[in-house]
Amino acid sequence: MKSKGNLIVISGPSGSGKGTVCHALTEENPGLLVSVSATTRKPRGVEQDGIDYFFLTREQFEEMIAADRLLEWADVYGNYYGTPREPVEKNLSGGRDVILEIDVQGGLQIKNKYPQCVLIFLIPPSRSQLATRLKQRGTDSAGDIERRLSWAERELKEVHKYDYLVINDQVEAAARKINAIVTAESCRPALMDVESFLKTNW
Repeated sequence: MKSKGNLIVISGPSGSGKGTVCHALTEENPGLLVSVSATTRKPRGVEQDGIDYFFLTREQFEEMIAADRLLEWADVYGNYYGTPREPVEKNLSGGRDVILEIDVQGGLQIKNKYPQCVLIFLIPPSRSQLATRLKQRGTDSAGDIERRLSWAERELKEVHKYDYLVINDQVEAAARKINAIVTAESCRPALMDVESFLKTNW
């Protein structure tokens, strides 16, 4: 019956575990597609171009902005981040659910363009937990960590604009909650070919 895919946005502070939870989501629900974002920041650790991110120069990114090839974009911590338009729209029109793992600025941009999207805010249990995760990541200086914590406090002020809040105290539990949200939202009549169903079956 499903004629359109659901656009699901997962946002949260840097270090909240968005990538880890999204990986667990697709392990449990292989039908979900996690969109690959573009960024101008450098790869971390074993991150791969085209898999973790599309790693672009500032010039390449700005060309995508000018050509309207991004659904949303933002300048975060001095680097551009954005969502390529074409693969997302193609999969949604084919009936596949798509997850955008993006920052809060981008999430609210998507909500303005696609009011029917589902916004999920992911957050660690406490500020101290977030600080610990950022330190354990081992990719940020002490100054960078303080900037990210300060930015997280600003992002938290936008929680009321989101549809759901999920506390990531344990990855598998957070993934189960989000999968339950995805399942429920997929039952909305707006995503279904209701007329054809009723004509055929009623």
